[in-house]
Amino acid sequence: MSIKLTPAERSELRAEAHALKPIVIIGEAGLTPSVMKEIGNSLDSHGLIKVRVFGDDREARIAMYEQICTEQNAAPVQHIGKLLVVYRPKLEGVKVTKLVRGGAGLREVTIVKPSPSGTKRPTVSKVLVKGNERVTQGGNIKRAKPRQSSVKKTSKT
Repeated sequence: MSIKLTPAERSELRAEAHALKPIVIIGEAGLTPSVMKEIGNSLDSHGLIKVRVFGDDREARIAMYEQICTEQNAAPVQHIGKLLVVYRPKLEGVKVTKLVRGGAGLREVTIVKPSPSGTKRPTVSKVLVKGNERVTQGGNIKRAKPRQSSVKKTSKT
C-alpha cells in the first residue's frame, strides 16, 4: 500500500463513496486476473470505487482488500461488511478545448495536472497557445521546430 491517506482525507473519501454503487463484484472464484484488470480499469476511470465481495469469510475479504490495494497501488478507504472502498488518484492529462480567435491561430488549452501527493485536487490552468506551439504530455508548452530550408536554394550564389 503505497498511498497513505490522512484521517481527514479518508473521511472525505468515505463521504464521497457513500452515494456510490459497487462497480466490481467478486464472486466465488475470488480475485482472478480478469477481476484485478477490471478493478484497475475502474480505478483509472473513476478514482474512487466500491467493490462487493460475495463470501462469508471475513479473513478472506481482508486478504483480498490488502491484495487489491498492494497490486493496484491504491489506498484502502473503508471496509464495511462485504463492501470494500478503494481509492487511487485518476491520471489526467491535457485537454484541448476550442479555438479562441478564428484567424489568429490562437487556441485555448486547459491543462489539468494531478497534485504531487496524488491525494489533493488537481491544478487546472487555461493557457493560450499560438499556432507554432504545442502542449506536451506533461503540460509544458513547446515551440515547434523551425522549418528546414533547402540546402540547394541556399548554396546557389
